[in-house]
Amino acid sequence: MSPASLRRAVRESVSGLPPAFWWLWTSTLVNRLGAFVATYMALYLTLDRGYSASYAGLVAALHGLGGVISSLGAGVMTDRLGRRPTLLIAQTSTAFSVALLGFMHHPAAIAAVAFLVGMASNASRPAVQAMMADIVRPEDRVRAFSLNYWAINLGFAVSSAGAGFIAEVSYLAGFLIEGAMTLACAIVVFLKLPESRPTRTAGDRAEDDEVGLGTVLRDGRFMGVVGLSFLVALIFQQGAVGLPVAMGEAGFTPADYGLAIAVNGVLIVALQIPVTRFIEHRDPQWLLVVSSLLAGYGFALTAFAGSVAAFALTVCVWTLAEIVNAPTQTGVVVRLSPVHGRGRYQGMYTMSWSVAALVAPLMSGVFLDHLGAEWLWGACAVIGTIAAAGYWLLMRSLPQESTPAEPKPVAVRLQPDTLPDGEPSTTPS
Repeated sequence: MSPASLRRAVRESVSGLPPAFWWLWTSTLVNRLGAFVATYMALYLTLDRGYSASYAGLVAALHGLGGVISSLGAGVMTDRLGRRPTLLIAQTSTAFSVALLGFMHHPAAIAAVAFLVGMASNASRPAVQAMMADIVRPEDRVRAFSLNYWAINLGFAVSSAGAGFIAEVSYLAGFLIEGAMTLACAIVVFLKLPESRPTRTAGDRAEDDEVGLGTVLRDGRFMGVVGLSFLVALIFQQGAVGLPVAMGEAGFTPADYGLAIAVNGVLIVALQIPVTRFIEHRDPQWLLVVSSLLAGYGFALTAFAGSVAAFALTVCVWTLAEIVNAPTQTGVVVRLSPVHGRGRYQGMYTMSWSVAALVAPLMSGVFLDHLGAEWLWGACAVIGTIAAAGYWLLMRSLPQESTPAEPKPVAVRLQPDTLPDGEPSTTPS
């Protein structure tokens, strides 16, 4: 590709999105650049504090449990309080709880604060996704979600590389840096992002009163998508929990695993935007079917890997599935969500990934301890096939993205010190 063609492709990928989206994108990137704690928490507890691996696993589980619990609560807050207040509460709480965690020494205190960190850090996700759906045109949503996912992975790649160097100097510095950068995200939200929750008419308020968590649970098609999302997330989680253990049991070193899994981040950063240009206007039904099969059978290929290069090749296969699945599935969730219930629906969707993060280690442990790695990778293929069949059935006659009832964004200027409640969908003027 010539430089001129590359510039044109980049310009087309980022053009047409409102300024508010880019401030939200910036907040996401800064947040992930500072995500040090999740990267080295296990090392911090075992090497620096001298606790057992079992205790480190318990703390990780409590952190994940906090995320599961907060997903639904944050979804309700997003709809009732608004996107901006929820983001501010979540990010400010995360900043202070992460910093506090660095000063905890007693095992019970560490576990309790880790649980709070999990709750606070996960609470921002429904609000971010709902706000993105509010401020971006329906035809641009897949592209917007893709760019946001790209920022998450770019930030995580950089923070993962930096976490090791920071840990060598001071683990406490890592906690404080993450707290400061998360607080910086809250400041960006406070100064630059107006409330985006659509205006409610009298009829909308009556409709909104009827959109509770019970409504979400009774929405059969949406809950089917949530269940399929859980299955797909269960597969992808094996890259972080099953793959390193299986490689270690096969005689490979942690450095070997690092080389193989690094392919995941590199490919996402390199391919997320161009692949999205190819898929953004294609049928989501087939995209989700194909990505589920690629994920399941990509991990199944791990059973035949006998070298670092072969493991890296399998990572390439399921990373392509991840690149296609992430923005497509998030876009489908928006299409299935009522305008004034987006927070609750996004909260339920977020919970499916949080639950998968809790179940995946148990799944990999049972298979690896009692059946062997080949059975784990075979199970991934089966789960991917089930998910593909489910998407094929559920995504038929999918509702159109834009409906006449959906309010259009209105450009307004808000003062930084306001916390509007129920303002029109906005972009900064």
